[in-house]
Amino acid sequence: MKKFLTHIERNIFRFRFTVLGIFLFITGYLFAQALSIKLDASFEKNIPLQHSYMKTYLKHQVNFGGANNVLISVCNTDGDIFNEGFFNTLKGVHDQLFFIPGVNRILVNSLYSPSTRFVEVVEDGFAGGPVIPADFQPNEQGLAIVKGNIEKAGIVGSIVSDDYSCAMVKTSLMEIDPDTGKKLDTLKLAGQLEDEIRGTFEKDNISIHVIGFAKMVGDIANGAKGVVTFFAIAILITAIMVYFFCNSITLTLLPISCSLIAVVWQLGMLNQLGFGLDPMSILVPFLVFAIGVSHGVQMINAISKEVAKGNTAHQAAQLSFRRLLVPGGIALLSDTVGFLTLLAIDIGIIRELAIAASLGVGLIIFTNLLLLPILVSFVRFDIKEQQQIAKNADHKLMNRLLWKKADIVTREKPAKIILAFTALLFAWGYYQSNDLKIGELHAGAPALHEDSRYNQDTFLITSKYAISVDYMSIVVETYESSCIYHEVLDRIDTMQWRMENIAGVQSAVSLASVAKIVNSGYNEGNKRWQVLSRNQQSLVQSIARVPSTSGLLNTDCSAMPIILFLQDHKAETINGIVKAVKENAELLNTDKIKFKLASGPVGVMAATNEAVEEAQLPMMIYVYGAVTLLCLISFRSVRATIVVVAPLYVVSTLAQALMTFLDIGLTVSTLPVIALGVGIGVDYGIYILSTMSLKLKQGETMAQAYLSALKERGSAVLITGVTLAIGVSTWFFSDLKFQVDMGILLTFMFLVNMLAAIIILPALSTFLWREKK
Repeated sequence: MKKFLTHIERNIFRFRFTVLGIFLFITGYLFAQALSIKLDASFEKNIPLQHSYMKTYLKHQVNFGGANNVLISVCNTDGDIFNEGFFNTLKGVHDQLFFIPGVNRILVNSLYSPSTRFVEVVEDGFAGGPVIPADFQPNEQGLAIVKGNIEKAGIVGSIVSDDYSCAMVKTSLMEIDPDTGKKLDTLKLAGQLEDEIRGTFEKDNISIHVIGFAKMVGDIANGAKGVVTFFAIAILITAIMVYFFCNSITLTLLPISCSLIAVVWQLGMLNQLGFGLDPMSILVPFLVFAIGVSHGVQMINAISKEVAKGNTAHQAAQLSFRRLLVPGGIALLSDTVGFLTLLAIDIGIIRELAIAASLGVGLIIFTNLLLLPILVSFVRFDIKEQQQIAKNADHKLMNRLLWKKADIVTREKPAKIILAFTALLFAWGYYQSNDLKIGELHAGAPALHEDSRYNQDTFLITSKYAISVDYMSIVVETYESSCIYHEVLDRIDTMQWRMENIAGVQSAVSLASVAKIVNSGYNEGNKRWQVLSRNQQSLVQSIARVPSTSGLLNTDCSAMPIILFLQDHKAETINGIVKAVKENAELLNTDKIKFKLASGPVGVMAATNEAVEEAQLPMMIYVYGAVTLLCLISFRSVRATIVVVAPLYVVSTLAQALMTFLDIGLTVSTLPVIALGVGIGVDYGIYILSTMSLKLKQGETMAQAYLSALKERGSAVLITGVTLAIGVSTWFFSDLKFQVDMGILLTFMFLVNMLAAIIILPALSTFLWREKK
């Protein structure tokens, strides 16, 4: 191995002009590619497509609509809807939405839809028609007719708000844009909703409120643009901290430049591979930059010490490259493999994040372990700058304030106290982490703040209308024409009744409940006749007036949904309802009748929550398995592996406890943070232990080896941890709630992993290396 590494080192620095030229060419090409990368959002990337719920969802999506809906509430802020100006605006919103590409025009529904009809009981049986007649004029007489028809149609609380101040226009979106034949550009559509709907029709006393996945992603994308600002602030903070560390402008700019090159390479290669940047993973380039700086600081630290010894920049760069290639490469490989374990999670957005993060970190091996020392080898330090570097190389301030008596942690009694305190912290964290909730814990869109426009629109719609925007469908799969048989509808009615009595369910609707209302209508509206007739002819009569476009049955009547409207989409609510559905399905299922979960927005959430829960343990096993294996290969020592991995596991457990304490659920956006934290945290331990291990082999005691490691690497580890923590702490001020949550967790993991490497690792080593060598 040594001969192989020496061969690589000699050839790289012998042909450094050629190597630098290759780097310049690749950087120029990938920079041009990076400029073409776009934000990319897709509804199906956010759901676990192989989950049984989602197979049911996709199977019946054409007949019953999907969960990718848009709801637009048009409201009159000065009174009710019955005036000419409001109806003109409502028709304009309906027509404009109808012609936006990607909208499923068949499912556009409002007062102006021909499918919005009323039915009333008259002497001869039933009479009815469209709520808004073909000859409608928005005068006093016409508005009075429409108001009567609205009440007869029973759409108050769904299409019209309870207080008659708002009316709804809703539709579903397609995954493929019919105009282009390509995947629907969700962000473009979100912009059209904002500009062509809200921007055009919201004025004077008319307010427009828009919710739905597409609009939420559009708002997230707008908030994600602030990441550029945070990126700039992080670069500035990093530059200041690195300059404080090395006291050289040249040595400050080079690691930052190489880290930015890694980001450029990452974005360029993602574009080449056909990936865009999802608003939920737009933070990954920042993490790649942060990890790059972390390893760049270690390289600059080693180079500074060699320059302080009197070596030229070329000699210092070559010696530092030789010394850091193995520990740095192993640390970055651990990061890369750790991030790749996220591919095991069957959710497109997490898999794309895994690819982006692992690709970016893998490229740091080339930019910060290879390109950086080559660039430094071309530098010519003047005497004054060399003296300044030498003066700062030993970090006398650090040595005087921090490292002077740091070897106390390697003494047996203090080490016992540290490990006992760590064990208590771990026990507390493990106990608290058992209460970690899977899924969203707050109302509204959790990715956005409560006071965001999107969430305020959500709260208004849920308060104005009787039905919730959080709904889930249980699909009843049975045989063809089954809806004319009492046995089938009776079981559907039984399931509906049981679910209506479950906590968290506001109301429910199905073909069975509608058939009972129709049957009552055929009997002079008498509520005693609001039952399912056992007579087949009567039953056929009851369902004949329910078209397949109602979403309550498919064309051959072999599948019918029970639609549950929920109070909210909190994890506890969803878990309780899903559990109740499964229990009742076991009792009501027959060979020919199957109750299957699930469709609708909450059905998607339920599937996602279950996928996250199922992936949590395997992901942790894969991450720690990969880190353990690479540490064993690197150090060829079980003891060394234990002292690196054990502190990481303690910090991961404490991070989960922190999530419980701060009321942060384990979701698609927070699950990867644990893997990211482990991947980045392992770097600290590998750098510290690599020096300790070398010094122990040279005959130093544990205390001496630890002090040597601190003097050589400790200052760089400390500066890196603090710099990364300050950089991500700026996320606390983001417009995106999920970015704030990620900022809190990453700040915690950066700092505590750094402290664990400096304090817990040597304390644990004291008992695992009792002999001097």
